[in-house]
Amino acid sequence: MTEPGDHPLVAAVKPLVDAMGAQMMGPEQATADDVVLAWEGEDVVAVRLPQLADSLDHILAAMERRHGKPLSELDRKTKQAVVRTLEARGAFSVRHGVETVAGALGVSRFTVYNYLNRENAAKSE
Repeated sequence: MTEPGDHPLVAAVKPLVDAMGAQMMGPEQATADDVVLAWEGEDVVAVRLPQLADSLDHILAAMERRHGKPLSELDRKTKQAVVRTLEARGAFSVRHGVETVAGALGVSRFTVYNYLNRENAAKSE
């Protein structure tokens, strides 16, 4: 068998695993909470999913990389777009999600709620 890192399944899922902030390991290292991926009946790699709070931090860091600067330096319109994206990705279902996002954006949590309320009002019109 090839090493897990050399397997085409690993290469195929790596971008997704990285985007989620998950960790890949050999299937023999898997615990009950890990997801073991098999190829043609053979276990190839295990994926350890991050805790939800860690996922939010990972998503915020990815958004900063995408925008090329700290989220707190974005203009208001772009911050509103970031909040919409985060809401779609479930960021506000995480405990203290609003506070975490507010801190990253450099705004108050009330501002984040205003962005969310504005977006929800626009959807219902």
